Parts: sequence; structure tokens; C-alpha cells
Amino acid sequence: MPSEAAKKRQAKKKEAAKQRQRKGKAEETDVKNGESNGTQNGSNGVNGAASSLAALDINTGRSVTGVLASHPRSRDIKIYNFSVTFHGVELLADTKIELNCGRRYGLVGLNGSGKSTFLTALGLREVPIPDHIDIFHLTREISASDKTALQCVMDADAERNRLEKESEEIGHLESEADRLMEIFERLDELDADKAEMTAASILHGLGFTPEMQLTACKHFSGGWRMRIALAKALYIKPHLLILDEPTNHLDLDACVWLEEELKDYKRILVLVSHSQDFLNGVCSNIIHLHNRKLQYYGGNYDTYVRTRFELEENQMKRYNWEQAQIAHMKDYIARFGHGSAKLARQAQSKEKTLSKMVAGGLADRVVADKTLSFYFPDCGKVPPPVLMVQNVSFKYGDDLPFIYKNLEFGIDLDSRVALVGPNGAGKSTLIKLLLSELSPSDGLVRKHPHLRIGRFHQHLQEALDLELSALDYMMKCFPEIKEKEDMRKVIGRYGLTGKQQVCPMRNLSDGQRSRVIFAWISSQTPHLLLLDEPTNHLDIETIDALADAINNFEGGMVLVSHDFRLIGQVAKEIWVCQKQKVTKWKGDILGYKDNLRAKVLKAKAKAK
Repeated sequence: MPSEAAKKRQAKKKEAAKQRQRKGKAEETDVKNGESNGTQNGSNGVNGAASSLAALDINTGRSVTGVLASHPRSRDIKIYNFSVTFHGVELLADTKIELNCGRRYGLVGLNGSGKSTFLTALGLREVPIPDHIDIFHLTREISASDKTALQCVMDADAERNRLEKESEEIGHLESEADRLMEIFERLDELDADKAEMTAASILHGLGFTPEMQLTACKHFSGGWRMRIALAKALYIKPHLLILDEPTNHLDLDACVWLEEELKDYKRILVLVSHSQDFLNGVCSNIIHLHNRKLQYYGGNYDTYVRTRFELEENQMKRYNWEQAQIAHMKDYIARFGHGSAKLARQAQSKEKTLSKMVAGGLADRVVADKTLSFYFPDCGKVPPPVLMVQNVSFKYGDDLPFIYKNLEFGIDLDSRVALVGPNGAGKSTLIKLLLSELSPSDGLVRKHPHLRIGRFHQHLQEALDLELSALDYMMKCFPEIKEKEDMRKVIGRYGLTGKQQVCPMRNLSDGQRSRVIFAWISSQTPHLLLLDEPTNHLDIETIDALADAINNFEGGMVLVSHDFRLIGQVAKEIWVCQKQKVTKWKGDILGYKDNLRAKVLKAKAKAK
């Protein structure tokens, strides 16, 4: 039986539905009379209800300005004259934020262009976002408390109270019928009998077993607590959901589940992701942060690439035509401006035409994004066998189950292997076995005595001394390189130039710090690359440069990644780590993704 509160809410919900019906009829009448309420409301939002905000955070060095241009009760967000300065560097200048309800925006741009700073300004309300728009900005993991993972996700009393208060405030306003219906639908979702099932389903999709869901948060690693924070965001379903690299702590299974979950998000979603595949599956729009402006494109990432190419091609055609016309007119004016009366008049006419062209605005020359060219140096030859795994079994303790049993395989300088499988199956464990960081419970791992291994993993950034510059750090790591100019060339090859090389690394973005790590790895001249989630924090252009470098590398590679596109670019073989075994997948990585998607859809259909 429904509770008294639920019965009252249902009655209010019916009344809100009637209000919405009356509102629709009123708007239809206004349209017939040529007086669209939608247009009037939009006008009021710009002229009558605009508000501005200027924020300066002394601790972060971030300065933000902007003017609200949407109606105070609008479900959309429109902010004009938006600018962001970070430590004196202007990242965005006099641009426009336009986020419409029901759209899913992918934010793209080069590392260091200001994507995360922009999202932080939104998440902290350093721009004038109306109070009725609730925001969840996923920035950090859930704290290590005694609450279980399930309790942390369900801890939504604050949201329930806020929604009930808002429903009381706008319940008598017929103009707010749509918002009122949305509130009541959300309150229905937050009913206790539905809440636990919903929260458990989200956690399951992100890789939590029933036992893990009932485990205290303090027993999870930072990566798993970040998953709990993501689950909470999906459970709350805020009006504005901001996700910065949400797939960084996920395996391929969870990435596919999250893609299916987000592609139908009905409010406003703004996300940064380095995965083209993920952006294609989720986004309805793309925002390109370029030259300190936010440029908007309809469609997913592939559509954005095509549209941008066509626009830039047309812009260059117009630019070339205008420059040719200008050069011709200037030449004519210079040659005949002081000639006969007839020629002088023609020259004056061309001078007026030239002035009108300049006053009307000329096309800018297209400035291409900086392209990188990563490089792993010639590593020389090592005769096989390079790395042999012979009858290896492994478990972390006598009382714990085996992660692997009786593994038997070899890796050489021609290997291009991607390890896939669910979290907990042992992908990172296998890499540690190959590195001899872990010893097999049974069997042997044999390495060639002269084998040099370059390893990338997610925690290398924590080992960086952020007070040092990239140049000083590299000079400290490789004292045999005496000349700073030689080291500058090494770092520059990974896209760090000028001040980026000599400023403290704490002022660099996460993606720029990752480039320092790749410069460090390549300087070791490895024969074999063991890459555990190398794309975290890299932009799409840098990932393509990394893929090219791997394909040109003369040594071997073992890769763990949640980026389907990178795997497709560099891996010759897909090895599935699951059920204590490592088995070769017979198809390609897209076939593996289709297999995962089929499982996700089957599970969702079963849950319904």
C-alpha cells in the first residue's frame, strides 16, 4: 500500500498534469494569435532578468565573469560575455555558454586549453546559474567512511527535502507545471521501496557485486570510491550533470554500461572524455574549446569532425578569395590612384569597396590544432624468447582463491597485445607478474637478462615532484644528459614547449603531466612497453599521436585500456582475462564491444 505522503504526491501530480494541459492550450492560443509565449519568455530572460557575476578565487588563481541571459525559471542555461582567467592566463574570452535541457554535450579541446577549469567554474556556480538548477560535478571519490557503498548512493535525503520545498514554492504557478511534473516524478523515484533497487542496479552496472555493495567505503581503493561517486551522480540525476573523464576508473564492461546509461540522459549532461567511441555513443552535441571560445556543433563526435572540416574548408576558401581581392585592389589603388581622372575615380571606388569589406568583417585564417609526434627510440634487437610465462598460477594469499591457473604464453618484440576483461579478473596483476613485482604461486616467469621494460600506470603522476619543472625533473632522472637544450628537445617531442617546460609541474594539467611521463619512459629506450590505462587525462589528438608512436615502435607492447579506439589502432591480438585464464578473442575489439553491449541490454531487459 502506498504511504500517505505518496498518496498526497499523486494527487498533486494529477493537479500538475491538469495545469500543464491548461498551459499547453493557452500557449496554443497565443501562437494562433501571433503572440508566442516562448518568444516572450525568451525576451524577458535577456532584457528583464539578466544578472551578472564576477568571481575571483585567490587560492586557485581563477577569475570568472559572465552574464545570465536566460529566464530565471528556464530549464536551459544561457550565459553571455563569459571569460575565465587562470593564474593570469586568459583561457576563455567573451564567449557564450548555451546548454539546453535534454542535450548531452561532449566538451573537446587540446590538453591545457581550459576544459577542466571551465567545468569547475560551472560546478562551483562561479557563473550565474539559477538556484533551481541543481548541479553534480564529479570531481573526487566518495570519502572513506563506515557507510556502505549502497548507503552512500542512497543518501539522498537532502535532495528529497529540496525537491519537496521547491514543489511547495511553485505548486500554485501554472507556468511551472512542467517543472512540477518533473519534481513529482523524481520524488516517486526516491521512494524507499524503489530507491534501494535503483541504487543497487547502478552499482551493479559499475562492477559492484552484491557483497561489495554492502562493504564499507573505507575498505575500497580510491578508484572504486570514484565509481561510488559516479553511481551517486547517476542516482541523483541532477539537472546539470558534469563529468570529467568518467571512464578513467572503469573497465571496458563498465564503459559499455555507462554509455548505455548516459545516452538517454533527459536533463543536461556536459562531459569531457578522451574516447571518441564513448563520445559517439553518448553525445547529442559537441562543444569545441578553441582559441578561447566555445564553439557549438550538433551531433556526435564523428559528425562534429565532418562538420568542422567542411566549415574550415569553406572558411579557407573565403579567406583566400578575400585576400586575393584585397591584394588586387591594393595593387590597383597603388598603380592608378594618381593617374588620369578616370583611373583615379576607379581607384577611389575600389578603395571604398576595400573599406566596406574590412568594416564588414573578413574571414580569419584557419589555425589548425597543434599536432604532436610522439616517438619511442630504436630499442635494438633482443633474441627470443624475450618473456616466457610457464605454467604460472597466482593467488594473493593461502586462504584466497586463485586469480590465474596454469598460464602458458610468450611475448616477444613483435607482440601487440591488449588485455581485456572485467575488473578484478587480474589484468593489472598479470602485468605485475610480467614485471616480477609479484611472484607466481606456481610456475615461472622468465625474462631475457638484457630486456628493458617501459611501464606506464595510473599512479605514476603521484611520484612526480610537482615543485620541479618538467625540465628539471628530467635532468634529475637522466643526469647523463648534460645539456638542457638536448633535454628540451626530448620534452618538446611530447608537446610541452616554452614556459610549459620550465614552470612547476603543479601548474600543468593532468594531460600535460602524462606527457612528461611518456618522455621519461621513452628516454629509458625500452624493448617492451607495458601500458596500464595510458590514455587517462590525454586529449584525443595526443592519443592519436601515442597510437602512431606505438605502431612505429620496433619493440613489443602489452596494453590495458578502456579506450576501444586506441585498442583498435594498436592491438593485433585481444586477450581476455577471465575465470582464472587468459584466452585469445577470435574477433576484433569492436566485436568484443558488441558482445559486451548485448550482455548489458540483456541484463537491463531482465531487470525490467
